[in-house]
Amino acid sequence: MSKGLQVYPGVAMVVFNEKKQVLLQKRADVGLWGLPSGHVEPGETVAEAAIREIHEETNLHIRIKKLIGVYSEPSSQIFAYPDGRTVHFITTCFLAEIIGGELRYYSDESLDVKFFEIDQLPADLLPMHPRWLDDALANEEKAFIR
Repeated sequence: MSKGLQVYPGVAMVVFNEKKQVLLQKRADVGLWGLPSGHVEPGETVAEAAIREIHEETNLHIRIKKLIGVYSEPSSQIFAYPDGRTVHFITTCFLAEIIGGELRYYSDESLDVKFFEIDQLPADLLPMHPRWLDDALANEEKAFIR
């Protein structure tokens, strides 16, 4: 591993609307669609980070329903940034439900946010997110550790 490799805790959220469509965010940093996700800030829990990130990026209020999984596989969780940093994310993924708010984006982290049919996801989707979505749809009682 790289000497300059940093490890960051992250969160991702799978959120469905009443039509069973999944919420995706077009990320400004990479220009790809993905599940809403972000970093855990110092002093907050992963659940608090998930709730905060969804609100910041989509204007929705959510309630965490369950843990889908914890994802740390280097093949999909190590990113090299243009500024030379390399980050290994340990991502906690939750299933969440909407309890309020109106969908819109106003963050500089999003280019768009919208709901998609499960069988009509955009082609330009972050490569690890289909697996996380599949894990959410598996309806397993136990969380995945990958």
